[in-house]
Amino acid sequence: MAKNFATLYTSEGETLTGQPWNLYPRPQMKRDSFFCLNGAWDFSANGEAWESITVPFPPESTLSGFGRRLEKDPTVFYRKTFSLPAEFSKGRVLLHFGAVDQVAEVALNGKSVGRHEGGYEAFFLDITDFLQSENILEVTAKDNLSDHVFPYGKQREKRGGMWYTPVTGIWQTVWLECVPENYIQSLKIHVGANFAEITAEGVREGTVTVQTPNGEIHETLTDGKVRIEIETPRLWSPEDPYLYRFSLESGEDRVESYFALRTLEIKKFDGISRLCLNGKPYFFHGLLDQGYYSDGIFTPASPDNYTRDIREMKELGFNTLRKHIKVEPEHFYYECDRLGMIVFQDMVNNGSYSFLRDTALPTVGMKKFPDSLLHRNKETRKRFEEGMSATVRQLQNHPCVCYWTIFNEGWGQFEADKTYDLLKTWDDSRFIDATSGWFQRKKSDVESLHVYFKEFKIKPSPRPVVLSEFGGYSFRPEGHIFHPDGKPYGYKFFEDQKTFEDALVDLYETQIVPAIPKGLCGAIYTQVSDVEDETNGLVSYDRKVLKVSPERMRELAEKLKL
Repeated sequence: MAKNFATLYTSEGETLTGQPWNLYPRPQMKRDSFFCLNGAWDFSANGEAWESITVPFPPESTLSGFGRRLEKDPTVFYRKTFSLPAEFSKGRVLLHFGAVDQVAEVALNGKSVGRHEGGYEAFFLDITDFLQSENILEVTAKDNLSDHVFPYGKQREKRGGMWYTPVTGIWQTVWLECVPENYIQSLKIHVGANFAEITAEGVREGTVTVQTPNGEIHETLTDGKVRIEIETPRLWSPEDPYLYRFSLESGEDRVESYFALRTLEIKKFDGISRLCLNGKPYFFHGLLDQGYYSDGIFTPASPDNYTRDIREMKELGFNTLRKHIKVEPEHFYYECDRLGMIVFQDMVNNGSYSFLRDTALPTVGMKKFPDSLLHRNKETRKRFEEGMSATVRQLQNHPCVCYWTIFNEGWGQFEADKTYDLLKTWDDSRFIDATSGWFQRKKSDVESLHVYFKEFKIKPSPRPVVLSEFGGYSFRPEGHIFHPDGKPYGYKFFEDQKTFEDALVDLYETQIVPAIPKGLCGAIYTQVSDVEDETNGLVSYDRKVLKVSPERMRELAEKLKL
């Protein structure tokens, strides 16, 4: 097969200058202390000669400056020299990593300061006792992709079709902050229609100040907790994404954050189970969003890429993104909170994939399969649960996240009922889709279906019905194709934009619109953008070609409202 891969840049990638991603990476717990370590680092793959790389872009990406595939299960080495400004001399200094794929060992000035396992979650290390006037930071990252023990998502050594180029090492922001000896370690926010309960870890007392349309509210943190009552609440929705900004001061520490008021419930209307937002049935009109970019792969050139994706999809009438088998930097979820885009968040799968078991047989109707004996390796199951726990902890305060997906199409699935119960103990405030697509067990909040190769016809169900994947129509705009000589991947193929758009609109009007009165609560079309060979996006991989008419898509969206 030809390997004529095109170099495609997003607009943000073409204009990228200066230190990338130089903005505070934790919008829901922001301090005035921030020192960014992104930019030029020394880099060595598998012990070869040192080269320059641009962090936080993965080495396989064009924007990293390295831009080459690595050998199977590589070990990579990073090195950065830095000196801290004077204001970092007080209290403790924390070193943060947004994410490193998969196992990271960190040393400062020749001494080990910590280790982290798992490629999709943030972690930090206290490096105060290791600091000098000039410092050498070293990171060793091991990517054990082939053993499938750690969550890995859509990465595969032999990319192609629905599998994509793998990433290695640092792929999110590396940064430092200075905190007092006693500091606010984390916040947990639980909300209802007219209240927010805030729990702070690390401190017991403090003052909370909330900004509201009617003025400030001042409350006292006692035993690490405080409840904020809102007399005239303004509820969050995609149509009105209002955020209540607040600050928490405790001793010498101060953080800024926000919450939103909204409720999620399942109610029956005319005998049909409906997913409800703020007490009313709501149709979740969504797109699969895999979070891949032509120039940065896992990591877009700028947070502006997220903003543009979200705004463009809202302009097409969509209100939901299903974040598919990937956990993004927190700035993505902040933009969804701020701009008003609901997120259906997938857990990142691990375990082995079988085309026969997980795709071929279910596609022809064999969707009943016991999962108690699948993926029996204790380490694999443990790593999945650890990744799920980390995802919940990291994203639980974001109002945009309304729905968790545990297993997708059987990949890595094991004991789904027990896993559902486990997730429910961690977060019972959101909808849970235990088995998206097939291999359903007894427990799930929704009936979750994937339909690509036949007409979708809804059947009565005691649970709310969500068409969690469908469509996948492919159109390749010339000049914006990642692999021009490769075989395009999709579920129906079109040669021009008009026939593509006509078929898409017809799919919605003949199959989705009629199903809504019968109980369909949400539909997730595949997908936001092309990803490598998979050319079934509404925009091209480089985000430069929109394949549909915004006006026509907005007219369609009006027909989907409950």
